Amino acid sequence: MLMTKEKRTAIRTVRGWAIAVLQEAGAIRECEYHGWMQDRADPHARERAFEIARHELPLDLSREAAALAVTEVLDSIGDTCPECPPEV
Repeated sequence: MLMTKEKRTAIRTVRGWAIAVLQEAGAIRECEYHGWMQDRADPHARERAFEIARHELPLDLSREAAALAVTEVLDSIGDTCPECPPEV
């Protein structure tokens, strides 16, 4: 069976690229109600994200800058949606 890979959409910023990498790896997800990004706290998904970042770099980005961009996005995202009510 022929398998094709979906073409990725164009990303305009380094932060946008890092978010796309983290989503592809399953390290972050979007709140289904409000759209906020949430950290899934999955160490295996994080490692996959760093592997993707090291091997599929944008043209003008070094490996160190790519890893730093992914780290900065992870550091800026919480594990809960700020708009969802806390679970009891």
